[in-house]
Amino acid sequence: MRIATLTSGGDCPGLNAVIRAVVRTAAGHGATVVGYEDGWQGLVEDRRVQLYDDEDIDRILTRGGTVLGTGRMPVDEFTGAVDRVKANLSDAGIDALVVIGGEGTLKGGRFLHMHGVPVVGVPKTIDNDVNATDYTFGFDSAVAVATDAIDRLHTTAESHDRVMIVEVMGRHVGWIALHAGMAGGAHDILIPEHPFDIEDVCTRMARRFQMGEKYGIIVVAEGAVPAEGTLEMAEREVDQYGHEKFGNIGALIAHEIQNRLDADVRSTVLGHVQRGGTPTAFDRVLATRYGVHATKAALRGEFGTVVALRGEAVSLVSFDDAVGSLKVVPDHRWESALSLLG
Repeated sequence: MRIATLTSGGDCPGLNAVIRAVVRTAAGHGATVVGYEDGWQGLVEDRRVQLYDDEDIDRILTRGGTVLGTGRMPVDEFTGAVDRVKANLSDAGIDALVVIGGEGTLKGGRFLHMHGVPVVGVPKTIDNDVNATDYTFGFDSAVAVATDAIDRLHTTAESHDRVMIVEVMGRHVGWIALHAGMAGGAHDILIPEHPFDIEDVCTRMARRFQMGEKYGIIVVAEGAVPAEGTLEMAEREVDQYGHEKFGNIGALIAHEIQNRLDADVRSTVLGHVQRGGTPTAFDRVLATRYGVHATKAALRGEFGTVVALRGEAVSLVSFDDAVGSLKVVPDHRWESALSLLG
């Protein structure tokens, strides 16, 4: 059997662990693996490399990023190339395709499956927003980076009697902000699922000062939005892939707090530093388990499926269950965090 794999969308820690697991598991069953470079673009352009179960593949476990490269492709361009994709896979003698990516990549995998391509999906995203799975690899590493930054900002904020705004990733969901904020002892957390009132934010900070505290830490997801009528924001632009452009919400909040409370306020945007570096042990293990289970599903011919973590077990779900709606922060998780704020 000949298996192909690719990584698409944004990079994140753990991608190489999946690739390694696919190659080693396939080799253990007498199958070979090729990798397509730079995501869907490499598949469309038939840019592939042979992957061997050797020392080089073994050493990528701890590396961040992806040795295959990644990227994004406009939807219309991708769907219009389906016949070329099928021809490329046929010419290469590919029996199964393992696609590794987030919501957009898994939608692409579902599209190919609907057009007769034997596909198995592996969910990855630091945002942890893929449905039907408890966790995606990359999330734990991103939270660890954000938490470390918050820990460091506590000391400088306290030294200078400042309010520090920490903007983390999270375009449509607030999982990183929630977990990093709770782990880092933030005094306020703002997430996309619950629009904020800037007056309430200022009230919570003012209350801290009245109680004798001299500083505050506010963690805000990049996709956080103010409640209607509470704070004016510029309309977001859209990139070439149809995605909204996010950013600068932290600076806006810092400006408002400084003006309303006459406080020293600074904002820090963590940005892509959350994507890079060595994956945590949790993400290495989860990514490896995903790669093993995805390869075994491909070997068994269980196509049109996505690997998912449910409790302690890795199982298979359909593409339809995995995509179509994002996994948002549920109310009960948000309510538990509210008890700690202020």
